[in-house]
Amino acid sequence: MPVRRTVLACALAALLLPAALRADPALFNAPGGAALGGHDPVAYFTEGRAVPGDPEHALMWKGAEWHFSSAANREAFEADPFAYAPKYGGYCAYAMSRGYVAPGDPSAWHIEDGALYLNYNRDVRALWASEMAARIDNADAHWPDALRE
Repeated sequence: MPVRRTVLACALAALLLPAALRADPALFNAPGGAALGGHDPVAYFTEGRAVPGDPEHALMWKGAEWHFSSAANREAFEADPFAYAPKYGGYCAYAMSRGYVAPGDPSAWHIEDGALYLNYNRDVRALWASEMAARIDNADAHWPDALRE
């Protein structure tokens, strides 16, 4: 009996493991090893600009290292990370709206309805802005499946 239970437990674990791995994948673009290229995600909202973070005020979240310009910003992020983390994992929102993945540039950003969006560069950000509502709907439909394609 004990061997049978062990075999059943192992079989069950094997069936559940793939689902567990998919449940919380590392979805954040982390150029240079840090999300947002090391920029402080909270500062986009509080200072209205891209501010380099300090690795001294870093934390790990969702498989990426996040840097902050101050301990207070790190604490604000810890309290509500989804309020500050960029949409689409920090990948280019315009590319995501078209169903593919491209890196996001932390200096080509926009906040819309309380959400932070990055684009490949400032020229692409202008394309994104031209029909933003429709592009957000399209990007939402492609996220996160575009990462697997």
